Amino acid sequence: MTFPSMRLDGKVAIVTGGGGGLGTLACCAFAEAGADVVVTARHLDRCEVTARKVEACGRKALAVATDVTDSDQVRALVDATLDTFGHVDILFNNAGITSPRSMEDSSEEEWLRVIDVNIKGTFLCTKAVVPAMKARGGGTIVNMGSILSRAGMANRSAYSVSKAGIASFTRSMAFELGPYGITVNAIGPTVIVTDLNRELVRTQPQLYDALLARTPLKRLGEPQDIAGALVFLASPAARFITGQILFVDGGYSAG
Repeated sequence: MTFPSMRLDGKVAIVTGGGGGLGTLACCAFAEAGADVVVTARHLDRCEVTARKVEACGRKALAVATDVTDSDQVRALVDATLDTFGHVDILFNNAGITSPRSMEDSSEEEWLRVIDVNIKGTFLCTKAVVPAMKARGGGTIVNMGSILSRAGMANRSAYSVSKAGIASFTRSMAFELGPYGITVNAIGPTVIVTDLNRELVRTQPQLYDALLARTPLKRLGEPQDIAGALVFLASPAARFITGQILFVDGGYSAG
């Protein structure tokens, strides 16, 4: 019996938010598994840094500056991908922002900006790649969810709403796109320690006490914890999995 592979050889992946810590990790994880990678984010210089890391893994890379809330820019991103590589097989909708304010302290503009980037951006990127994936006979889409895709949190109302929306969008797209051989899943990480929050975790650990108390593995996540889940969901090994939110959370969601 031949078992499905977790290799991505011959595949082309688009990673949004590719200039940040988790985006860079995803790009390198896909490259290590054999995929060529299109790195996109708002700032081209950051994309180019990540693209060089992909190339250091022996794969081809394309850096493209894109605002995922702008439909014209998103279409240009997919066109550039097709012009360079001829096809697209994987989309990782990773671009996202948050706002650590209470609902009452949030301005309308700030609150809706989180929704705009996290939900509208995911919608536009998905809509843009689907025709190319249909033409190729299939593809894989992985969305960035959160443990807040299924739970709420004080001072994160916009982010929680956006990630709950991502979970629902993931399930809906699984039904719409499944007949075309396109799988749609999401990952739901816990707090991941990156360069953006590492100092906060070190100096104010009490902010995470409640989360850690409910987490069976008794630690926060590290970027490497996400890599395996991403590659798995993007690979042929997950070809019969769609519409799922894979929580990468040390067991937090088991409670």
